[in-house]
Amino acid sequence: MTSEFVIEIVQKATETAIFLSGPVLIFSLVTGLLVSLFQAVTQINEATLTFLPKILAVALALFLFLPWMMSMIVGFTSNLLINIPIYVR
Repeated sequence: MTSEFVIEIVQKATETAIFLSGPVLIFSLVTGLLVSLFQAVTQINEATLTFLPKILAVALALFLFLPWMMSMIVGFTSNLLINIPIYVR
């Protein structure tokens, strides 16, 4: 196993992790921005107000994207497991 091969595996793992976390992080970011905008407009300065909408947004993102996320992680894992004989050489 060469160093280029290991770098390629780590790169694919990092890309997969970014793709998997992206939708959840984007939903959380947009929700946080909307709640912050609402707080600025209404002058409500409550720090705990952002937690519930963000939790609901993350739950919604997981509900919407879970099938895609599962297929992506299963594909990545099965590719790794199928190619173990190649990796050992």
